[in-house]
Amino acid sequence: MIKLNIVLLEPEIPQNTGNIGRTCNAMGAVLHLVEPLGFSIEDKYLKRAGLDYWKELNVKYYKNYKDFLEKNPRGQKVYLSRKGSNRCDQFAYDNQVYLIFGKESVGLPEEILMENQDSCIRVPMAFNSRSLNLANTVAILSYEVMRQHAFTGLKIEGMRRSK
Repeated sequence: MIKLNIVLLEPEIPQNTGNIGRTCNAMGAVLHLVEPLGFSIEDKYLKRAGLDYWKELNVKYYKNYKDFLEKNPRGQKVYLSRKGSNRCDQFAYDNQVYLIFGKESVGLPEEILMENQDSCIRVPMAFNSRSLNLANTVAILSYEVMRQHAFTGLKIEGMRRSK
């Protein structure tokens, strides 16, 4: 069974984190929040974007990136950056994967990217585009991981028409 983990390193915008929480809920994923956060967990915008899903969400909190790594030594760590050399759809995701995203304003720190070059992926975009919205990018990559694992654990059938 696939164990999808979404890691937000120092997220800044509560609405993005709320929307990402909804995506995690839909994917059966764990949300990992690495401090410092640019908002309070009690933020009304976080709760509004997360709707009633937030209270059902499996969220883990960490003091910093080192704390996250120490508490999660196993599993494939995959880093998202427009500087990544691997296309997200051509990268093989393990059964236990941590998709790691940087803060909205600057992305992941350069030193993390340099230490993990083989595990850095990117989403193809138009040449004149700098970046995608963080919540949208999390959704794109979450679905790509689940697609590669045949959407295991997700409801894949819709309504059936009666004849």
